[in-house]
Amino acid sequence: MLSLRLGDVTIAAVEEVSGPRLRPDFLLPQSSPNMIARHAHWMAPDLYDPSSGLLAMVRQTNVIRTPHHTILIDTCAGDDKERNTPNFHRLKTPWKNNFKTLGLAFEDVDIVLCTHLHVDHVGWNTRLDNGKWVPTFPNARYLFSRTEYTYWADRVRSGQPDPDGPIFEDSVIPVVEAGQADIVADDHELSNGMWLELSAGHTAGHVCIHLQNEGGHVLFSGDLMHHPIQVREPQLNSRFCLDGAAALAARRRFLDSYADRDVIVVPAHFERGTAGRIVGASDGWHFDFLQGGSTR
Repeated sequence: MLSLRLGDVTIAAVEEVSGPRLRPDFLLPQSSPNMIARHAHWMAPDLYDPSSGLLAMVRQTNVIRTPHHTILIDTCAGDDKERNTPNFHRLKTPWKNNFKTLGLAFEDVDIVLCTHLHVDHVGWNTRLDNGKWVPTFPNARYLFSRTEYTYWADRVRSGQPDPDGPIFEDSVIPVVEAGQADIVADDHELSNGMWLELSAGHTAGHVCIHLQNEGGHVLFSGDLMHHPIQVREPQLNSRFCLDGAAALAARRRFLDSYADRDVIVVPAHFERGTAGRIVGASDGWHFDFLQGGSTR
């Protein structure tokens, strides 16, 4: 599980699900059995299960606690949601109990940030209360980057349904209607050493989120990379990318920009404690996990 300290700021994860879940050829259609076999030595057993042939991925919310604020990054898939995909339909997960084990109540959250508005990043924005979707965190401001919000709002207005279900309708619109949403610039800067960086491709307005203080620099990279094999094979897009060419360009630009820098990278779905550093090498880029192990 992710656990970091950055000066007077702590970062922890609230897990919704983890472990071997997806076939490589499903998540990464450009991958091949030979490619997976070539990388199996560093992936097994916690990033890839050779017996089932499944890639392991975590789904989690990052919780940032500063002396003044409690901030959430991404809110997983949520419970009770009507979804077209069985993996997300009417879930009952341990997320809520895991959240409470951090000593937090829903009322304690001040800010909610979503790297993008896919089904597995917005679900706990809202909860079901007497048959109505209401903001889960009643005292929070929910910040949505303008490009991402506008893209999905326009789709809803034009009658283009999300293939996964009414995600925007049940996990974003209720927040707006409650008056708790702020639509911010794609490079918005918060007052507590955090700012957004546009990294479009996976979605129209996908953003990474920076946190920097006297203790260091952490970068939450969302779904630029779903699995560590994409650090070694950056040409692999996930099947969920909206614009493959833009997603590839954003990933390569990110790897090149943050390799060999004192920046802790926190992708949304990496197992093995999630966090690590990007390292350049003669054979491309590598990811060195803070918890131990590497893609080498």
